[in-house]
Amino acid sequence: MKANETRRLRELESENARLEKLLAEAELDKAMLKELAEGNF
Repeated sequence: MKANETRRLRELESENARLEKLLAEAELDKAMLKELAEGNF
């Protein structure tokens, strides 16, 4: 694997981790809003 391919792979892995974290946070927000809307707080 070439150096630029390795660098790009690391960048993509970092971006993927960031997006996974954002998705998890969004899912948590959605679950909390659902609980609030149902009155289960």
